[in-house]
Amino acid sequence: MARRQQVYDDIPGTFVFDADRAREGYPINTFCMSLMKDENRKAFKADEAGYLKKFNMTPEQEQAILKRDYNKMLELGANIYFTAKLGATDGHSFQHLAAVMTGNTQQAYADMMLAGGRSVEGNRSRTGKNKPAPFLAGPSTGKPAAKRQSIVKPKAKTKAKSKSSAKRK
Repeated sequence: MARRQQVYDDIPGTFVFDADRAREGYPINTFCMSLMKDENRKAFKADEAGYLKKFNMTPEQEQAILKRDYNKMLELGANIYFTAKLGATDGHSFQHLAAVMTGNTQQAYADMMLAGGRSVEGNRSRTGKNKPAPFLAGPSTGKPAAKRQSIVKPKAKTKAKSKSSAKRK
């Protein structure tokens, strides 16, 4: 069954891990979780392609793993936290994986994150159709609202007597 298109598929630079992706990526994620055991890591490193055959993956999923194409793995349903186990098996930190996935060196990625991360400008929509929701932005500037008003008013405190306390009097 082909994955249904979602409105959030328009977000550039990410693949939202939804129920459809979870179903599609189950074999990748099961494989990654198997790497929690030392004997499985050793078996995988000894024969990567052979080890993957145990997980009923599509050829595209197998190739993404063998090439260590983390972005493709995510597109095919992998969960980022599970794929980190593959990176750790290869001796890489999560920061290294994030740098590779964003096309940066590890130092450039660290510097970008310490400077506040990637700008949202140009990163809201692939097609340009999606705009920030009104509750996230000011009226016309597109900048975050300075102060948000609460929609729900707090209830006034009242002392309600319970039936048991009324009987004691």
